[in-house]
Amino acid sequence: MDRFAELQAFVAVVEAGGFSSAARALGQSRSSVNRLVIGLETRLGVQLLHRTTRSVVPNATGQALYERARRLVDDVDEVEQAVGPSPRAPAGILRLGAPLPFGDLDFSRLVTAFMARHPSVQLEVQFENRRVDPGAEGHDLLIRIAAPDTPNEPDEPTRLIHRRILPLEHILCAAPSYLVRCGRPHSLAALADHAALFLQRDAARPGWQMAGPDGPVAVPIRPVLVANTFETLLTAVRAGLGIAVLPAVAVRTDLAAGRLVALMEEHRLPACELQLVYPSSRHLSARVRVFVEFVEAWCRTLSGSGDGVTTG
Repeated sequence: MDRFAELQAFVAVVEAGGFSSAARALGQSRSSVNRLVIGLETRLGVQLLHRTTRSVVPNATGQALYERARRLVDDVDEVEQAVGPSPRAPAGILRLGAPLPFGDLDFSRLVTAFMARHPSVQLEVQFENRRVDPGAEGHDLLIRIAAPDTPNEPDEPTRLIHRRILPLEHILCAAPSYLVRCGRPHSLAALADHAALFLQRDAARPGWQMAGPDGPVAVPIRPVLVANTFETLLTAVRAGLGIAVLPAVAVRTDLAAGRLVALMEEHRLPACELQLVYPSSRHLSARVRVFVEFVEAWCRTLSGSGDGVTTG
């Protein structure tokens, strides 16, 4: 029995949710697809699918196998495309993890613009702010906001490629309505008397690290809101609820329009960077490569450093 044919049939059944639909997608008979999947289960000695009269879904073992088999099927398809009589556009499924959109860093716009440029690539996107392991969770790559040279998390493998694509400077800012009501701070010490909107990334005591003429300073704050998404802080600061530290690229439109005001500009805040993260053992397929190039062009647009892409 052809092992690749078994895996191809299994992947098709999982994605189609049934044998008949999978058979139509593969151009085979239902009995042939069923025989291939049963052969795979017999050879492995495990059940992979929960079968009912209405649907077919993978069990835990089947889901784990599907994640790996899907990549293998995609890779074989790509090899065939590369050696065919004429090169074909990148195609297949691209599994992407990205932060929740906020401000000008609206990754949903990036995704839709990429789809318009590469219609043969099917995107599966998970927007969230938790740190994930791209290999274990089936992502081809992640877009991540992180401090430069941030070590891997304890639950994350060490062999990951972190490709730096955009430095992210941070700005302390507030809405004019807040400054009218509460006054404008003119020293780091004065910040302790203001309402702070704080991004909680770990269990550390809330505070801001800033640097000025005399070196780095840990600034104690009085948080009135602690959230784990930039979008929440951006909404709150626009509403005049307090002062927040946010990436400059996320608030530049608000600053230019006067909806937000930059504060304490003589003091620097720690920089972050936008990274593309993927397992080092995973080669970059054509669809991943074109997405990386697209993101880098988009970042050039955001930073104003060259030609980029239009995201509408």
